[in-house]
Amino acid sequence: MFDKLAGLETRYEELQDLMGQHAGEYARVSELARERSELEPVVLKYREYKKARSALAQARAMLSDSDPEIKALAESEASAVAPRLEALEQELKSLLLPRDSRDQRNVIVEIRAGTGGDEAGLFAADLFRMYSRYAEKHGWKTELLSQSDTGIGGFKEVIFEVKGKGAFSRLKFESGVHRVQRVPVTESSGRIHTSTATVAVLAEVDEVEIDIPEKDVKMEVYRSSGAGGQNVQKNSTAVRLTHLPTGMVVQCQDERSQLQNRLRAMAILRARLYEIEEGKRRDAIEKTRRSQVGSGERSEKIRTYNFPQSRITDHRVGLSLHNMAAVLDGEIDPFIDELSQRDETERLQFSGDE
Repeated sequence: MFDKLAGLETRYEELQDLMGQHAGEYARVSELARERSELEPVVLKYREYKKARSALAQARAMLSDSDPEIKALAESEASAVAPRLEALEQELKSLLLPRDSRDQRNVIVEIRAGTGGDEAGLFAADLFRMYSRYAEKHGWKTELLSQSDTGIGGFKEVIFEVKGKGAFSRLKFESGVHRVQRVPVTESSGRIHTSTATVAVLAEVDEVEIDIPEKDVKMEVYRSSGAGGQNVQKNSTAVRLTHLPTGMVVQCQDERSQLQNRLRAMAILRARLYEIEEGKRRDAIEKTRRSQVGSGERSEKIRTYNFPQSRITDHRVGLSLHNMAAVLDGEIDPFIDELSQRDETERLQFSGDE
Protein backbone atom coordinates (compact mmCIF):
# COMPACT_ATOMS: atom_id res chain seq x y z
CA MET A 1 0.00 0.00 0.00
CA PHE A 2 2.73 2.45 0.93
CA ASP A 3 4.63 1.84 -2.32
CA LYS A 4 1.42 2.78 -4.15
CA LEU A 5 1.01 5.89 -2.00
CA ALA A 6 4.61 6.96 -2.67
CA GLY A 7 3.99 6.53 -6.39
CA LEU A 8 0.85 8.66 -6.22
CA GLU A 9 2.73 11.39 -4.40
CA THR A 10 5.43 11.36 -7.08
CA ARG A 11 2.80 11.59 -9.79
CA TYR A 12 1.11 14.45 -7.94
CA GLU A 13 4.37 16.43 -7.96
CA GLU A 14 4.98 15.60 -11.63
CA LEU A 15 1.57 16.97 -12.53
CA GLN A 16 2.39 20.28 -10.87
CA ASP A 17 5.56 20.55 -13.00
CA LEU A 18 3.70 19.54 -16.18
CA MET A 19 1.05 22.21 -15.58
CA GLY A 20 3.85 24.79 -15.53
CA GLN A 21 5.42 23.41 -18.69
CA HIS A 22 2.10 23.53 -20.58
CA ALA A 23 0.98 26.95 -19.36
CA GLY A 24 -1.14 28.54 -22.06
CA GLU A 25 -2.47 25.20 -23.36
CA TYR A 26 -5.91 25.39 -21.79
CA ALA A 27 -7.16 21.90 -22.68
CA ARG A 28 -3.95 20.19 -21.57
CA VAL A 29 -3.69 22.15 -18.32
CA SER A 30 -7.35 21.40 -17.53
CA GLU A 31 -6.71 17.68 -18.05
CA LEU A 32 -3.63 17.75 -15.80
CA ALA A 33 -5.42 19.82 -13.16
CA ARG A 34 -8.32 17.36 -13.10
CA GLU A 35 -5.97 14.42 -12.52
CA ARG A 36 -4.12 16.36 -9.84
CA SER A 37 -7.34 17.27 -8.00
CA GLU A 38 -8.32 13.59 -7.95
CA LEU A 39 -4.98 12.66 -6.37
CA GLU A 40 -4.89 15.55 -3.90
CA PRO A 41 -7.05 14.08 -1.09
CA VAL A 42 -4.96 10.90 -1.03
CA VAL A 43 -1.60 12.70 -1.21
CA LEU A 44 -2.46 15.22 1.52
CA LYS A 45 -3.65 12.41 3.81
CA TYR A 46 -0.47 10.42 3.05
CA ARG A 47 1.68 13.42 3.96
CA GLU A 48 -0.26 13.79 7.20
CA TYR A 49 0.38 10.10 7.87
CA LYS A 50 4.12 10.44 7.21
CA LYS A 51 4.31 13.40 9.57
CA ALA A 52 2.56 11.45 12.32
CA ARG A 53 4.76 8.40 11.69
CA SER A 54 7.88 10.55 12.02
CA ALA A 55 6.58 12.08 15.26
CA LEU A 56 5.91 8.62 16.71
CA ALA A 57 9.40 7.40 15.74
CA GLN A 58 10.97 10.42 17.45
CA ALA A 59 8.89 9.92 20.58
CA ARG A 60 9.81 6.24 20.81
CA ALA A 61 13.49 7.09 20.32
CA MET A 62 13.33 9.36 23.38
CA LEU A 63 11.83 6.65 25.59
CA SER A 64 15.35 5.42 26.37
CA ASP A 65 16.43 8.86 27.62
CA SER A 66 17.75 8.84 31.18
CA ASP A 67 15.98 12.11 32.02
CA PRO A 68 12.62 11.18 33.67
CA GLU A 69 10.89 14.35 32.41
CA ILE A 70 11.93 13.75 28.80
CA LYS A 71 10.90 10.12 29.09
CA ALA A 72 7.49 11.09 30.47
CA LEU A 73 6.97 13.58 27.65
CA ALA A 74 7.95 10.93 25.11
CA GLU A 75 5.48 8.44 26.59
CA SER A 76 2.72 11.04 26.48
CA GLU A 77 3.53 11.94 22.87
CA ALA A 78 3.68 8.30 21.77
CA SER A 79 0.35 7.44 23.43
CA ALA A 80 -1.29 10.41 21.69
CA VAL A 81 0.19 9.84 18.23
CA ALA A 82 -0.17 6.04 17.95
CA PRO A 83 -4.01 5.98 17.77
CA ARG A 84 -3.98 8.88 15.32
CA LEU A 85 -1.51 7.02 13.11
CA GLU A 86 -3.74 3.93 13.11
CA ALA A 87 -6.77 6.04 12.21
CA LEU A 88 -4.87 7.71 9.36
CA GLU A 89 -3.87 4.31 7.98
CA GLN A 90 -7.53 3.26 7.89
CA GLU A 91 -8.46 6.51 6.14
CA LEU A 92 -5.77 5.87 3.54
CA LYS A 93 -7.07 2.36 2.92
CA SER A 94 -10.53 3.82 2.36
CA LEU A 95 -9.20 6.48 -0.02
CA LEU A 96 -7.41 3.82 -2.07
CA LEU A 97 -10.54 1.72 -2.56
CA PRO A 98 -11.73 1.63 -6.19
CA ARG A 99 -14.45 4.22 -6.63
CA ASP A 100 -17.71 3.58 -8.40
CA SER A 101 -17.25 5.32 -11.75
CA ARG A 102 -20.87 6.46 -11.54
CA ASP A 103 -20.63 8.21 -8.17
CA GLN A 104 -20.28 11.77 -9.48
CA ARG A 105 -22.99 11.43 -12.13
CA ASN A 106 -26.47 12.85 -12.27
CA VAL A 107 -29.17 10.28 -11.67
CA ILE A 108 -32.53 9.25 -13.07
CA VAL A 109 -34.93 8.06 -10.37
CA GLU A 110 -37.94 5.92 -11.23
CA ILE A 111 -40.70 5.45 -8.63
CA ARG A 112 -43.56 3.05 -9.33
CA ALA A 113 -46.62 2.21 -7.26
CA GLY A 114 -46.58 -1.45 -6.20
CA THR A 115 -49.20 -3.43 -4.31
CA GLY A 116 -51.91 -1.45 -2.59
CA GLY A 117 -53.95 0.27 -5.28
CA ASP A 118 -54.59 4.00 -4.79
CA GLU A 119 -52.70 3.97 -1.47
CA ALA A 120 -49.56 2.70 -3.24
CA GLY A 121 -49.87 5.61 -5.68
CA LEU A 122 -50.15 8.11 -2.82
CA PHE A 123 -47.08 6.56 -1.19
CA ALA A 124 -45.18 6.88 -4.50
CA ALA A 125 -46.05 10.60 -4.41
CA ASP A 126 -44.73 10.81 -0.83
CA LEU A 127 -41.43 9.25 -1.92
CA PHE A 128 -41.19 11.64 -4.87
CA ARG A 129 -41.57 14.60 -2.50
CA MET A 130 -39.07 13.05 -0.05
CA TYR A 131 -36.37 12.74 -2.71
CA SER A 132 -37.16 16.18 -4.13
CA ARG A 133 -36.70 17.72 -0.68
CA TYR A 134 -33.51 15.69 -0.13
CA ALA A 135 -32.07 16.98 -3.41
CA GLU A 136 -33.02 20.53 -2.47
CA LYS A 137 -31.22 20.22 0.89
CA HIS A 138 -28.06 19.11 -0.95
CA GLY A 139 -28.23 21.92 -3.49
CA TRP A 140 -29.12 19.59 -6.37
CA LYS A 141 -31.66 20.34 -9.07
CA THR A 142 -34.58 18.06 -9.92
CA GLU A 143 -36.35 17.87 -13.27
CA LEU A 144 -39.49 15.85 -13.96
CA LEU A 145 -39.08 13.54 -16.96
CA SER A 146 -42.29 11.55 -17.01
CA GLN A 147 -45.33 10.93 -14.83
CA SER A 148 -48.50 8.87 -14.82
CA ASP A 149 -51.04 10.20 -12.30
CA THR A 150 -53.66 8.20 -10.42
CA GLY A 151 -56.09 11.14 -10.40
CA ILE A 152 -56.23 11.49 -6.59
CA GLY A 153 -52.81 13.00 -6.00
CA GLY A 154 -50.75 9.85 -6.44
CA PHE A 155 -48.51 8.38 -9.13
CA LYS A 156 -48.68 5.10 -10.96
CA GLU A 157 -45.16 6.02 -12.09
CA VAL A 158 -42.97 9.09 -11.86
CA ILE A 159 -39.51 9.49 -13.40
CA PHE A 160 -37.27 12.45 -12.62
CA GLU A 161 -33.68 13.54 -12.91
CA VAL A 162 -31.47 14.76 -10.07
CA LYS A 163 -28.57 16.94 -11.21
CA GLY A 164 -25.65 17.58 -8.88
CA LYS A 165 -22.15 16.43 -8.01
CA GLY A 166 -22.21 13.19 -6.06
CA ALA A 167 -25.94 12.60 -6.55
CA PHE A 168 -25.49 8.96 -7.53
CA SER A 169 -23.03 8.27 -4.69
CA ARG A 170 -25.80 9.06 -2.18
CA LEU A 171 -29.01 8.04 -3.91
CA LYS A 172 -27.77 4.68 -5.23
CA PHE A 173 -28.61 3.10 -1.87
CA GLU A 174 -32.31 3.91 -2.34
CA SER A 175 -33.00 1.28 -5.03
CA GLY A 176 -35.42 -1.37 -3.86
CA VAL A 177 -38.90 -1.94 -2.46
CA HIS A 178 -40.20 0.62 0.05
CA ARG A 179 -43.13 -0.50 2.22
CA VAL A 180 -45.65 1.71 4.01
CA GLN A 181 -47.99 0.75 6.84
CA ARG A 182 -50.77 3.26 7.58
CA VAL A 183 -54.51 3.94 7.47
CA PRO A 184 -55.27 5.08 3.91
CA VAL A 185 -57.30 8.25 3.44
CA THR A 186 -59.75 6.09 1.46
CA GLU A 187 -60.24 3.67 4.39
CA SER A 188 -63.40 4.38 6.39
CA SER A 189 -63.00 1.64 9.01
CA GLY A 190 -59.59 2.81 10.20
CA ARG A 191 -57.77 -0.40 9.32
CA ILE A 192 -54.01 -0.25 8.72
CA HIS A 193 -53.01 -1.24 5.19
CA THR A 194 -49.62 -2.31 3.86
CA SER A 195 -48.62 -0.97 0.45
CA THR A 196 -45.40 -0.79 -1.53
CA ALA A 197 -43.58 1.28 -4.11
CA THR A 198 -40.41 0.42 -6.00
CA VAL A 199 -37.53 2.83 -6.48
CA ALA A 200 -34.85 2.45 -9.15
CA VAL A 201 -31.85 4.79 -9.21
CA LEU A 202 -29.99 4.91 -12.53
CA ALA A 203 -26.82 6.78 -13.43
CA GLU A 204 -27.18 9.20 -16.34
CA VAL A 205 -25.00 8.17 -19.28
CA ASP A 206 -23.79 9.79 -22.49
CA GLU A 207 -24.59 8.58 -25.98
CA VAL A 208 -20.99 7.51 -26.52
CA GLU A 209 -21.16 5.16 -23.50
CA ILE A 210 -24.24 3.30 -24.68
CA ASP A 211 -24.63 2.94 -28.43
CA ILE A 212 -28.24 2.17 -29.38
CA PRO A 213 -28.58 1.53 -33.12
CA GLU A 214 -31.66 3.13 -34.67
CA LYS A 215 -32.80 -0.24 -36.02
CA ASP A 216 -33.07 -1.49 -32.40
CA VAL A 217 -35.62 1.15 -31.42
CA LYS A 218 -39.25 1.34 -32.49
CA MET A 219 -40.77 4.80 -31.98
CA GLU A 220 -44.49 5.51 -31.73
CA VAL A 221 -46.09 8.91 -31.26
CA TYR A 222 -49.47 9.71 -29.76
CA ARG A 223 -51.36 12.56 -28.14
CA SER A 224 -50.41 13.47 -24.59
CA SER A 225 -53.22 12.97 -22.11
CA GLY A 226 -53.82 14.26 -18.62
CA ALA A 227 -55.59 12.79 -15.61
CA GLY A 228 -58.91 11.25 -16.55
CA GLY A 229 -57.83 10.70 -20.14
CA GLN A 230 -58.56 14.17 -21.50
CA ASN A 231 -56.23 15.31 -24.27
CA VAL A 232 -53.90 18.11 -23.28
CA GLN A 233 -52.22 18.32 -26.70
CA LYS A 234 -53.92 18.41 -30.06
CA ASN A 235 -50.74 17.26 -31.80
CA SER A 236 -49.03 13.91 -31.37
CA THR A 237 -46.14 15.00 -29.13
CA ALA A 238 -45.98 12.03 -26.75
CA VAL A 239 -43.35 9.39 -27.55
CA ARG A 240 -43.20 5.68 -26.82
CA LEU A 241 -39.89 3.90 -27.49
CA THR A 242 -39.55 0.13 -27.58
CA HIS A 243 -36.07 -1.36 -27.41
CA LEU A 244 -36.54 -4.39 -29.65
CA PRO A 245 -33.66 -6.60 -28.35
CA THR A 246 -34.90 -6.39 -24.75
CA GLY A 247 -38.56 -5.46 -25.14
CA MET A 248 -38.01 -2.50 -22.82
CA VAL A 249 -40.60 0.30 -23.23
CA VAL A 250 -40.12 3.97 -22.31
CA GLN A 251 -42.79 6.65 -22.61
CA CYS A 252 -42.51 10.43 -22.29
CA GLN A 253 -45.31 12.95 -22.76
CA ASP A 254 -44.65 15.87 -20.41
CA GLU A 255 -42.72 18.08 -22.84
CA ARG A 256 -44.49 20.24 -25.40
CA SER A 257 -42.58 18.94 -28.42
CA GLN A 258 -42.11 15.48 -29.85
CA LEU A 259 -38.34 16.03 -30.11
CA GLN A 260 -37.98 16.90 -26.42
CA ASN A 261 -40.01 13.87 -25.38
CA ARG A 262 -37.93 11.64 -27.65
CA LEU A 263 -34.65 12.97 -26.19
CA ARG A 264 -35.87 12.38 -22.66
CA ALA A 265 -37.12 8.90 -23.49
CA MET A 266 -33.74 8.03 -25.04
CA ALA A 267 -31.95 9.30 -21.91
CA ILE A 268 -34.06 7.00 -19.73
CA LEU A 269 -33.52 4.06 -22.10
CA ARG A 270 -29.73 4.58 -22.10
CA ALA A 271 -29.67 4.73 -18.29
CA ARG A 272 -31.66 1.50 -17.99
CA LEU A 273 -29.48 -0.37 -20.48
CA TYR A 274 -26.32 0.96 -18.80
CA GLU A 275 -27.58 -0.32 -15.44
CA ILE A 276 -28.13 -3.78 -16.92
CA GLU A 277 -24.55 -3.84 -18.25
CA GLU A 278 -23.15 -2.49 -14.96
CA GLY A 279 -25.04 -5.21 -13.11
CA LYS A 280 -23.43 -7.90 -15.26
CA ARG A 281 -20.01 -6.34 -14.73
CA ARG A 282 -20.44 -6.13 -10.97
CA ASP A 283 -21.59 -9.74 -10.78
CA ALA A 284 -18.52 -10.86 -12.70
CA ILE A 285 -16.15 -8.88 -10.47
CA GLU A 286 -17.78 -9.64 -7.13
CA LYS A 287 -18.31 -13.38 -7.25
CA THR A 288 -17.23 -13.71 -3.63
CA ARG A 289 -18.84 -10.51 -2.36
CA ARG A 290 -22.62 -10.66 -2.49
CA SER A 291 -23.66 -7.49 -0.74
CA GLN A 292 -27.17 -6.23 -1.36
CA VAL A 293 -26.17 -2.66 -0.46
CA GLY A 294 -26.30 -0.51 -3.56
CA SER A 295 -27.03 -3.44 -5.83
CA GLY A 296 -30.33 -2.03 -7.08
CA GLU A 297 -32.20 -5.28 -6.35
CA ARG A 298 -35.82 -4.19 -6.76
CA SER A 299 -37.17 -7.40 -5.23
CA GLU A 300 -35.55 -6.57 -1.90
CA LYS A 301 -37.69 -4.93 0.78
CA ILE A 302 -35.27 -2.30 1.95
CA ARG A 303 -37.29 0.05 4.18
CA THR A 304 -40.60 0.17 6.05
CA TYR A 305 -42.47 3.38 6.91
CA ASN A 306 -44.78 2.61 9.85
CA PHE A 307 -47.05 5.63 10.34
CA PRO A 308 -48.94 4.57 13.50
CA GLN A 309 -45.63 4.30 15.37
CA SER A 310 -43.89 7.07 13.40
CA ARG A 311 -41.10 4.55 12.83
CA ILE A 312 -38.96 4.13 9.71
CA THR A 313 -36.78 1.02 9.60
CA ASP A 314 -34.05 0.24 7.08
CA HIS A 315 -33.88 -3.56 7.03
CA ARG A 316 -30.41 -3.73 5.48
CA VAL A 317 -28.65 -2.16 8.46
CA GLY A 318 -31.32 -2.59 11.15
CA LEU A 319 -31.58 1.14 11.75
CA SER A 320 -34.89 2.64 12.94
CA LEU A 321 -35.79 6.31 13.30
CA HIS A 322 -38.89 7.71 14.98
CA ASN A 323 -39.40 10.96 13.09
CA MET A 324 -41.69 10.25 10.15
CA ALA A 325 -42.39 13.90 9.31
CA ALA A 326 -38.67 14.76 9.11
CA VAL A 327 -37.83 11.71 6.99
CA LEU A 328 -40.61 12.42 4.50
CA ASP A 329 -39.30 15.99 4.37
CA GLY A 330 -35.98 14.66 3.05
CA GLU A 331 -34.03 13.89 6.24
CA ILE A 332 -32.72 10.51 5.06
CA ASP A 333 -28.97 11.08 5.51
CA PRO A 334 -28.80 8.92 8.70
CA PHE A 335 -29.85 5.90 6.62
CA ILE A 336 -27.58 6.76 3.70
CA ASP A 337 -24.59 7.44 6.00
CA GLU A 338 -25.03 4.04 7.66
CA LEU A 339 -25.40 2.25 4.34
CA SER A 340 -22.39 4.04 2.87
CA GLN A 341 -20.28 3.12 5.90
CA ARG A 342 -21.33 -0.52 5.70
CA ASP A 343 -20.58 -0.62 1.99
CA GLU A 344 -17.09 0.79 2.58
CA THR A 345 -16.41 -1.65 5.43
CA GLU A 346 -17.38 -4.60 3.26
CA ARG A 347 -15.25 -3.39 0.36
CA LEU A 348 -12.29 -2.95 2.72
CA GLN A 349 -12.78 -6.51 3.98
CA PHE A 350 -13.15 -7.79 0.42
CA SER A 351 -9.96 -6.04 -0.74
CA GLY A 352 -8.11 -7.47 2.26
CA ASP A 353 -9.21 -11.02 1.43
CA GLU A 354 -7.87 -10.88 -2.13
